[in-house]
Amino acid sequence: MVAHESIKARLTEERSHLMHQLSELGASEDGDLSADVDFPEGFADAASATSERTEVLGIVESVKRSLDEVDVALDRLAEGTYGTCVVCGKDIGEARLEYRPSSSHCVDCKAAKV
Repeated sequence: MVAHESIKARLTEERSHLMHQLSELGASEDGDLSADVDFPEGFADAASATSERTEVLGIVESVKRSLDEVDVALDRLAEGTYGTCVVCGKDIGEARLEYRPSSSHCVDCKAAKV
């Protein structure tokens, strides 16, 4: 198994990267858009502004979901349950954790979850 300090460093770095993405999108850690995010409000641009806002909200939601997964992985690391599938209790597998350190499901359970 990969050393826990190495995993913690990768997860912490990923968390920092995700927080930066949220900030760049004008969103808080909660995924809420800041009030100062400016979308054009002219009548002719209303559809465009709505479309742009919807796109930004979709990206924010995706980044927030990734951030939540990283936070759960960090919590599991601290609790000593990291690397164990939350569904079946088997080892997740080093290759999967190396590829995606925030994984909480083994390959079989993830595939079955579809």
